[in-house]
Amino acid sequence: MSSFTTDLELSPLDDGYSWKLLSPFRYRIGEMDSDEIITVPKGFVTDFASIPRMLWVVLPPWGTYGKACVLHDYLYFSGIYDRNRCDDIFLESMGVLDVSWVKRRVMYRGVRTGGWVAWRKHRRNDPK
Repeated sequence: MSSFTTDLELSPLDDGYSWKLLSPFRYRIGEMDSDEIITVPKGFVTDFASIPRMLWVVLPPWGTYGKACVLHDYLYFSGIYDRNRCDDIFLESMGVLDVSWVKRRVMYRGVRTGGWVAWRKHRRNDPK
């Protein structure tokens, strides 16, 4: 089964909403012997979930789904998979974290509906 294999170590940035990784952060896709591992590098900057402020009462930018949000931010930034695969990994990783079914579905629908904005922004900035 997929799993997060390292702790998430972060430091807040002065802007009040971004965080920088203090060490690499890893997620294994598939079984324990799978060699498909995503490594979010030390120094990567995240804002956790990009949820509109008016919804923070119900879904704050961080919560039990925080690790999945950092992973998803990195997947969009890196472009190592297509957008559908990134969103599917996000959904899967929230399940690994035992995020409730309702929150998983709402957040997944959110990235499927509005994630194209961040996806295109990162593809425009992609030096490839």
